[in-house]
Amino acid sequence: MIFEQHYLDCLSQASYLIGDETTGRAIVVDPRRDVAVYLDSAAEHGLTIELVIETHFHADFLSGHLELAEATGAAIVYGDAAQADFEVRHVADGERLSLGEVTLEFLATPGHTPESISIVVYEHPDDEVPYGVLTGDTLFIGDVGRPDLLASVGVTAEELARQLHASLHDKLMRLPDATRVFPAHGAGSACGRNLSTDTQSTIGEQRLGNYAVQPMSADEFVRRVTDGQPLAPGYFGYDADLNRRDRALLDETATAPALTLDDVLAAQAAGAAVLDTRDGTDFAVGHLRGSINVGADGRFAEYAGSVVGHDTDIVLVTEPGAEHEAQVRLGRIGYDHVVGHLADPVRTFSENAEVVARSSRLSAQQLAARRSEVDGLVIVDVRNPGEFEAGRIPGAVHIPVAALADRIGELDPAVPTVVHCAGGYRSILAASYLSAHGFDDVSDLLGGYAAWADLDAATT
Repeated sequence: MIFEQHYLDCLSQASYLIGDETTGRAIVVDPRRDVAVYLDSAAEHGLTIELVIETHFHADFLSGHLELAEATGAAIVYGDAAQADFEVRHVADGERLSLGEVTLEFLATPGHTPESISIVVYEHPDDEVPYGVLTGDTLFIGDVGRPDLLASVGVTAEELARQLHASLHDKLMRLPDATRVFPAHGAGSACGRNLSTDTQSTIGEQRLGNYAVQPMSADEFVRRVTDGQPLAPGYFGYDADLNRRDRALLDETATAPALTLDDVLAAQAAGAAVLDTRDGTDFAVGHLRGSINVGADGRFAEYAGSVVGHDTDIVLVTEPGAEHEAQVRLGRIGYDHVVGHLADPVRTFSENAEVVARSSRLSAQQLAARRSEVDGLVIVDVRNPGEFEAGRIPGAVHIPVAALADRIGELDPAVPTVVHCAGGYRSILAASYLSAHGFDDVSDLLGGYAAWADLDAATT
C-alpha cells in the first residue's frame, strides 16, 4: 500500500492519496483545489487515480474534486446523504471497495454534517485490524468536529451533535485500539476547538485522551461540543455551498498581471480590496492608503476570507515573487477574483509618498499611558471567545476578527481606537481594516495581550 498524507499548514488541512501497488489503482480523499501534488505523486508511483472521495461538504476550503476529476477522469464519491449539482457516485454505510489488496470500508458518521462519512483502510481484505481510518471532520486528534457550522441548512446544532455522539460511540470507537486515526484537520482549524498539533493518532490514544469520546450522556456531549466554539470565518457558508456546485475550475499555473500604481488606484476606487501580504512591520512602515494587511506568514486565506467578500475584486501587494502563491492560497477558498498585483511595491511607495500611509503601533506601556490620557479611548479585542474568557484588558470591547466586517457599525470611527489580539498578527489586520473603513485614529498593540499581561503582572 502507498499511503500519503498531504498537509497544508496554512489551512490546517489534510488530504490523502492511497494506492495499491499490486494493481496501480489509487484514490484521493478530501483534496485541496491545487491538485498537481496528487497528479505528480501518482505519476511517480505509477498509479492511476480512479476515485476522488469526499468525507463531507467542506466549509473551510474549496475542495479539488472537480479539478481532479477533470484531470484524471476519476469518479467523485460521497456518502449516501450527499446531494450535489455534479455527478456523484454514492457509497452506503458498510460498503466495501477493493483497489486490489488494499480495501476500503465506508462508514456513515453524521454529526459534523449530515452527509459525513469515515473511511476504514485495510492493507489486506482479511486483516482483523485496519491500517487506519480517515475520519474527515468527525473525529480529530484531541477533539471532534463542531456541529454548529452553517454547512447544514435546516439542521440544528443540537440535532447534529446527537448524531455525532452516536457516530463516535457506535462506529468509530468500536474500531480496534491499534487503528490509526487520520483526520482532515489539525491545530488552528476553525472546524473544532481543541485540535492537536499531531496529524495522526490511534483509536486507543483517542479513547484515553480525547475529552469528547469519554463516557457521557448525549445531553452532556451536546453541551460540551457546542460550548465556546470559535466564530467561523465569513467565507465558510460560501464554501460549504460552493462545494456542492458545479463551478469554475482553478488554473493553478496562472498568475494575475502586474499592475501600475494608476491601475491599482483605479481598481481600488471601483471597489477592489487591496490585500498587502507583507509582514506587519513592513506594512506599518509604509503601505498604500486603504489597503488591508493580511500577512502571508499566517493563516492568510482564512483571514482574508474573514474581511473580504467572496465576490470582491482583489489586488495583491506582496514580496517580490510571492504573488502567485498568494493567488493560489486565495483560490483554495474559492476567491478567484484576483485582478492583479502591484508591480515593485517598494519602489512604487518610495516614489509616490502621497498615496502612502503609516500604521500606528503601541507598546503595552504606551497603551497604559494612553488609557489615562485619552478620554473615551476604545480598546477592541479581536481574539476568539475562549481567548477572551481566559483573560482580557478591563473594559475592552470583544469583536473577533471573523465578526469585524459584520459588527464594524458598533464602533465609532471618530473615537481613538486600539486593537489587540494575542500576539499581533490579527490586530494589525483588524486595525488596517478599520483604517481602510474610515477610522481616523486607530493603533494596534505590539505583542498583543501577552505583552499587556506581562506589564500588568510587573506593575501589581
